[in-house]
Amino acid sequence: MTSVAPEPLRAQATAAPVSIWPAPMSPRSRGLRVFYFYSSAVLLTGLVSLIFADLLWRTGWSTSRTVLFILFVLLFLFSAIGCMHGVYGFVLRMLGDQRRITRLADYRSRSLDGTSTALVCPIHNEDVVRVYEGLRITYESLEKTGQLGRFDFFILSDSTDPDRWVEEERRWYDLIRELGALGRIYYRRRVTNEGKKSGNIRDFLNTWGRRYRYFIVLDADSIMRGETVVDLVKLMEANPDVGLIQTVPALVNAESLFGRIQQFANRLYAPIFIAGLNYWAQGFGNYWGHNAIIRTDPFMQYCELPHLPGRKPFGGQILSHDFVEAALLLRENWQIWFAYDLEGSYEEAPQGLIENAQRDRRWCQGNLQHGLVLFVRGLRDMSRLHLLQGIFGYLASPCWLLFLLTFNWMWGFQKYTRLSDIATPGFTPYLHLSPTQHAFLIFVICMCVLFLPKVLALIDLAFDRQRRRSFGGLAKTAVSTVGETIFSTLHAPMQMLWHSRFVVTILLGMGVNWGPQKRSADGTSWGYAFRRHWGHTLTGLVWGGVIWGLDPRTFWWFVPVFAGMVLSIPVSVLTSRSSLGARSRALGLFLTPEELSPPPELDTLRVRLATMSGAGETGERAKDSGLAEIVVDPYVNAIHVSLLREKKYNPEHAEALAKLGAGRPEVRELGEKLLAQGPDALKPEEKFLVMSDADTMSWLHRQIWLRSGETLATWWQAAIRQLAAR
Repeated sequence: MTSVAPEPLRAQATAAPVSIWPAPMSPRSRGLRVFYFYSSAVLLTGLVSLIFADLLWRTGWSTSRTVLFILFVLLFLFSAIGCMHGVYGFVLRMLGDQRRITRLADYRSRSLDGTSTALVCPIHNEDVVRVYEGLRITYESLEKTGQLGRFDFFILSDSTDPDRWVEEERRWYDLIRELGALGRIYYRRRVTNEGKKSGNIRDFLNTWGRRYRYFIVLDADSIMRGETVVDLVKLMEANPDVGLIQTVPALVNAESLFGRIQQFANRLYAPIFIAGLNYWAQGFGNYWGHNAIIRTDPFMQYCELPHLPGRKPFGGQILSHDFVEAALLLRENWQIWFAYDLEGSYEEAPQGLIENAQRDRRWCQGNLQHGLVLFVRGLRDMSRLHLLQGIFGYLASPCWLLFLLTFNWMWGFQKYTRLSDIATPGFTPYLHLSPTQHAFLIFVICMCVLFLPKVLALIDLAFDRQRRRSFGGLAKTAVSTVGETIFSTLHAPMQMLWHSRFVVTILLGMGVNWGPQKRSADGTSWGYAFRRHWGHTLTGLVWGGVIWGLDPRTFWWFVPVFAGMVLSIPVSVLTSRSSLGARSRALGLFLTPEELSPPPELDTLRVRLATMSGAGETGERAKDSGLAEIVVDPYVNAIHVSLLREKKYNPEHAEALAKLGAGRPEVRELGEKLLAQGPDALKPEEKFLVMSDADTMSWLHRQIWLRSGETLATWWQAAIRQLAAR
């Protein structure tokens, strides 16, 4: 990748004096924070593991008990780290966190003079209407700040669906015409989508990166308030050693019951968790791939992603690029911060359990690839901590499954052989409990570790009157928390089986296709849910039946696990329903601040999407409708051809077009075949070849209007009549 030395911009950014009030944290103080945080988690894990080992010891040690103990330590440590994030975050929010990026320097008074920032939105076969309306909202909000002249917008398409390709181009031109944004909002579709999202951004930087001091990455469903965008630039200007600032996007616009539960949990629990994360990260944070501002020069110079050795799915292109890019910036002494107290950063989430799992499948492979990145020379230990936690976020599920199976094996073996335990005294003299009481104590401790952060989040809300009102009151929030906990309990066994399957298939060398995320709230059909969940249901029935046959009393301890599996189909279908989401909102459950007092940006987006849906501008389009538009409609044809011809001025795109075959004589032959026999006569790759050739597209448009109807396929005659009827 083209590299640009960062020194000139760093010097430029430090030209103005910086007022810092608290003093910069020393490496020793930062190291102590990491030590205190993780020591707390390790100490808690050590104490509880000692109690658990004592329970195992009382019935005689064995190989299976060794496996069980190791799994318990790993799982409890991971849970304890999560709990400590909640505890430390709660304390910081009660006392006031002075060590956050927005408190380190006077950024409000900073001027944007001399700055230039690009807002880039990589897309891949997304809902075009939603993407463009989200960009429109962000653009208009930024315009109200009076700072629009410092920003440009880039739509970076990797779409492989020809109909979406055409719709992206047409709506892009409509957008710049309606906003008067010519020369302010740009559209570019790559000929090849090498490197996926990270390759898309790299291609942008190679072409336009030198023009911009910063760039902000948006996701297809992102919205950012104009004041938030301006604040991010000012924060970068005030902190010249910072290479990336990650906001914490709030989940919004959920309609299904599942989406609203996830949205509620995000808004209620995230503040204390991210405050706890920021406690020990302190400039050594992480990058989540979107809704973040990045300093262009160091990113271009240091964040070229390597291809991992070996075969896919572990080798090749790094899928979860964001964690690695953050690690590479930190390696070169550029700081990364969480601006978790900046409001006005939003995103949307999947509306159903199955769609959420499909997204997790992609993330799982990407995070497991980080196992090879962990040992890269020169990475900071903080980066390795981020990578390890990301990896174990998916390994925890197969570990939990193996823990349950190991316990069942031990208990089933004893029942089958009818061998009695040889009870021995425990090695901890301070516990005088029966084995049942001993096991129950461990169970209670584990439940406290899991649920304590939720209780602390409610207490944190109780002390903030304004925020309490924004959730609909403490009583309804408490009821919603109980409902969210019940749902999470049912969801956890499904997620355990899904993640375990993902990990196993990845280890067996089965990769994942790169597809668009389903973001609508159409709801899951019963047939689709059965095809996706029958394995969960069967597993729960068989597993539960075996336990019941061995010992009905033990069965009841496993009911939460079996219930989530057996009820997976109805839970998946019902929670995907927008009608139940609306019903829960009417009852005042799972409310969020953005629902009770929606920001103008979100309110405007909702109204516009509803209006466009009523006018029939959204929804699925007929097959090959895009091809019909660019051939028949002179307006759409002119936009398409002009964008194709522009690619000739970009050497990389021109070379890619040449490799594709654009400009060759056989393309005209495909055009003749297309006119005479219709789109079905061409293979998908042949359609793309024709659509990628500017001269052929101009020729097709002329021919469709010059030739008599008898010489054209019936399909084209119908397309012409539809255009004339508009």
